[in-house]
Amino acid sequence: MNSAQTKNNVQQMATVYGVLFAISGSHLFNDAIQAVIPAMNPIFEESLGLSYAQLGWIAFVINMTSSLMQPVFGYFSDRKPTPFLLPFGMLLSMIGLIGFGLSTNYYFILLSVFFIGLGSAIFHPEGSRVAYMAAGAKRGLAQSIYQVGGNFGQSLAPVFTAFIFIRFGQKGALGFTFVALMGIILLLFVSRWYKTRLEIDMYKPKKKSIDETKIPLQPKIKAAMALLVFLVFARSWYSAGIGNFYQFYLINDYGLSIKQAQLYIFIFMFAGVLGTFLGGPLADRFGRRNIIFLSMAGAAPLTILLPYVSVGWIIPLFFLIGFIITSSFSVTVVYAQELVPQKIGMVSGLIVGFAFGMGAVGAVLLGTLADLYSIKFVMILCSLLPLFGIFTWLLPSDEKVRELNAE
Repeated sequence: MNSAQTKNNVQQMATVYGVLFAISGSHLFNDAIQAVIPAMNPIFEESLGLSYAQLGWIAFVINMTSSLMQPVFGYFSDRKPTPFLLPFGMLLSMIGLIGFGLSTNYYFILLSVFFIGLGSAIFHPEGSRVAYMAAGAKRGLAQSIYQVGGNFGQSLAPVFTAFIFIRFGQKGALGFTFVALMGIILLLFVSRWYKTRLEIDMYKPKKKSIDETKIPLQPKIKAAMALLVFLVFARSWYSAGIGNFYQFYLINDYGLSIKQAQLYIFIFMFAGVLGTFLGGPLADRFGRRNIIFLSMAGAAPLTILLPYVSVGWIIPLFFLIGFIITSSFSVTVVYAQELVPQKIGMVSGLIVGFAFGMGAVGAVLLGTLADLYSIKFVMILCSLLPLFGIFTWLLPSDEKVRELNAE
């Protein structure tokens, strides 16, 4: 009996890299499908004559759907994990993708985007749970592997614009149904592992009551979660400004073509992929709170400088900003999971979902401000947002988080 328990403990501590890479690949497919939407912005602006505000509403629908529903699906998955929701979510995204590629009606486009957002809302909290279960003792690394797939998928948006949508237009989106099918196949494999892991856990001795999820949170933990959400809010608004509108700033103020502007956006997003991947292991070594602080406060001087530099300085600044500010993406998820370890799905959905949701609100507001004032005004406004990172020092240290959960 003791040897069996020891074996189970060893298995629990081991990092299951095969599953981590599979869920990361699925995350890449999921977010590549979402990346189709902002990638289509320059095409919709020309072919359908959409305003910046209307483009902002498209971003709002997909991101807010994902934001509002992620914590909801996370809450129910905490109570009753459902492994095969993962491929079902990808199926919903594929249905929305088909509608997005075929419709020329603005409101039907919004409906199609809603389905893509709903599929993403199902995927993300369950995907974070799988990464947590497969992490063993390397939670920062595991979450980075998982999140880097999604960030790489998002980074492909400008590539899609430059090499697919400029040539094939809106119908180029239909080619991504093959990506969705690959994602469904990969998620079936992940779901089978997830189901087996749940069955194994059912027979392990349970030291804690299942009613643990109903224990009210301490006020200090609630305050820390609220501040963490605020920091995610600031980071998300900056990313929304860059991802949705900086390409128009490059076109209008620097005279670049649509295709040239996509290269700059890709560099920013690809640097974010590298930052996401390295942020987790660095947080394992130097602390979650320290990396969250450095990712925002460290990027602030560069973001403030960006709107005023000549075109030759944009690429090196963009690379550094993307790398630094995104290095906390996976770290904020792990920090939240360690704040509230009994509600992994809900807090994962809250942090990742809130990132999408606040990006959605930001996209609408920034698009409206761009219509009222100018794209440059919006870029200057966005450049100040990382300054909020100084409030990171109000978060409890990693050691204090462990003490709070031990009380």
